[in-house]
Amino acid sequence: MTELYRDSELVVVVKPAGLLSVPGRPPNDKDSAYARLQAIEPETRVVHRLDMSTSGLMVFGLNADSHRALSRQFQDRKVEKGYIAEVWKIPEQESGEISLPLICDWPNRPRQMVAHELGKKALTRYRLMADNGSHGRVWLEPVTGRSHQLRVHLAELGHPILGCEFYAHEEARAASDRLHLHASLLIFKHPSTGEIMRFESQPSF
Repeated sequence: MTELYRDSELVVVVKPAGLLSVPGRPPNDKDSAYARLQAIEPETRVVHRLDMSTSGLMVFGLNADSHRALSRQFQDRKVEKGYIAEVWKIPEQESGEISLPLICDWPNRPRQMVAHELGKKALTRYRLMADNGSHGRVWLEPVTGRSHQLRVHLAELGHPILGCEFYAHEEARAASDRLHLHASLLIFKHPSTGEIMRFESQPSF
């Protein structure tokens, strides 16, 4: 895990794929980005999460006030987030929106599924960044922040993320031994100064 920035209020890191954001329930799932940062500063507090399979930028609060202010920005959708993904084949449209409501697939959790009547609103904007013939690299902006939103939306579009263990078909899943999804952009206001904080990170895939 790479630390990009730290002050008395917050810390920003790049979480690698395969590392939990917070400790899991089984005894062997205690290693996490949160646990590692708590070992440095016990007052570290979780603001948001990334799936274990997803790599990229995360911000943590370092006291109660900063945690509250940062969490409110996420809840009020004041945080700008961008992801880079590699997907199966090339989307027909170079850019667009995917608006499909999502709900937890309880018998198969943590999987999510599209549910037009009971699901919660979910909106993703996408843009094709590169075309290598068989796969496309896309820029993703989740307007809402539902669990597995980007994975489900791209799979429903017919272009699952490479290496996705939950929603990709066999060929796309076998195309990589890791999920090709990276939290690449994070923009928010500093909780005490109000300064615009911008962080960028490029994926390793």
